[in-house]
Amino acid sequence: MSTRTARFTLDPAFTVGEVDPRLFGSFVEHLGRCVYTGIFEPDHPTADEDGIRQDVLDLVRELGVTAIRYPGGNFVSGYKWEDSVGPAESRPRRLDLAWRSTETNRFGLSEYIAFLKKVGPQAEPMMAINLGTRGVAEALELQEYANHPSGTTLSEQRIAHGDKDPFGIKVWCLGNEMDGPWQTGHKTAEEYGRIAAETARAMRQIDSGVELVACGSSSQAMPTFAAWEATVLQETYDLVDYISLHAYYQPRDGDLDSFIASAVDMESFIENVVATADHVGARLKSKKKINLSFDEWNVWYTSDWEEHTKNADPADWPEAPRLLEDNYSVMDAVVFGSLLIALLRHADRVTVACLAQLVNVIAPIMTEPGGPAWRQTTFFPFAQASKYGRGQVLDVRVDSPTHETRQYGEADLLHATAVRGEDGSVTVFAVNRSRTESLPLQVGLNGLDLTSVVEHSALADTDPDARNTLGDPERVAPHEVEGTALQDGALTAVLEPLSWNVIRLA
Repeated sequence: MSTRTARFTLDPAFTVGEVDPRLFGSFVEHLGRCVYTGIFEPDHPTADEDGIRQDVLDLVRELGVTAIRYPGGNFVSGYKWEDSVGPAESRPRRLDLAWRSTETNRFGLSEYIAFLKKVGPQAEPMMAINLGTRGVAEALELQEYANHPSGTTLSEQRIAHGDKDPFGIKVWCLGNEMDGPWQTGHKTAEEYGRIAAETARAMRQIDSGVELVACGSSSQAMPTFAAWEATVLQETYDLVDYISLHAYYQPRDGDLDSFIASAVDMESFIENVVATADHVGARLKSKKKINLSFDEWNVWYTSDWEEHTKNADPADWPEAPRLLEDNYSVMDAVVFGSLLIALLRHADRVTVACLAQLVNVIAPIMTEPGGPAWRQTTFFPFAQASKYGRGQVLDVRVDSPTHETRQYGEADLLHATAVRGEDGSVTVFAVNRSRTESLPLQVGLNGLDLTSVVEHSALADTDPDARNTLGDPERVAPHEVEGTALQDGALTAVLEPLSWNVIRLA
């Protein structure tokens, strides 16, 4: 492995695009303890009058999330929106086939909107529609209930339920992972393309300004990948604004170097979907560009879930069981940071992204029922990217030492991007993928009026398996790095082995 310096040059004349705030979205699904004892726990010592945990709310604000997708996920393909409105005590209890649980519906549509308002004005609703077991009529009813001001049966019903003001939901997902055989109501690309087009056309008759997300592939590994997107977009191209992408990563067969290079796959996934969408646009002779909604992404140890389902009691339908509560290590957080870099590097086309999920379920925030809430290792890269990754993404082309990975071949040790803020400041986000060696970094600065290093923080640890737990919630946090310098129009730094770095320049 080479120890030579990694390099790139920044120039404000060469940009990728403006970061859409929705790139820092998240995802709340009725799955495990994301909602119940996560966000919503009326008996918790910190709960407000609406049952929302204030300790969680504080962390959600600190995390800096924007659009929050709801109520699923796989859950949405069996969801009846009517179950989730009206007096909470009279809402029906239902079996949730997606996660083999009992759904009480104590937290529903109104509570979700109220939660977003508490998070702050940046927290925008992003509502998923059930196109698995339902269709056009139910989508229109939900849209009317949620968004029509007054004067119709459904809008008056919302008002009678205590919500005088319409919810103003702009972004709607037309189903979820409809390419997946695991999905209730799974469809072929032709079947889904037709119902998505019909639903989109009808929703636009109510409000021409809605923003609609068509389901893309659930992963690049799906056997129908790319053909699915092409078929769906052939039906929906002029009716939708986005095509969705979902991707989760974990180490396979102890192959840590490939895991650390997961963003190689994420970037190729994005570029392949862009190419497919643009090909359809060319065939249709359309000047319109379809943007990408990467509305589920994370590190997720899916093999643990598969093991759990094998051993589950088929007669057991628990309420809010502990599911998918992955506890993230420093290594996971570095990979997670690299995935954020991949999203920023494609900010010209990825204009919505949702970290799956927000609390407890493969989440940056963990809680204990009746007890504390704390930050996982992955909390820090997201909070820093959301805070400092606003503005113009500069074009970063790295000249980096490489190493061989089993899954992705030769991969750069440096993965990086940079964002220029409105005030002219620049933040460099960089990951060193080497598990054993520091990586010297040199960044040329052309045409940028920068004179000082404001901060260089790194998330790294001599124990890459270190993690934050209920017993030790502050074991891992970013630390300051000394010796990073800006001199004669160049930035020099040393990136620790297996590290996520944020270097702020002014």
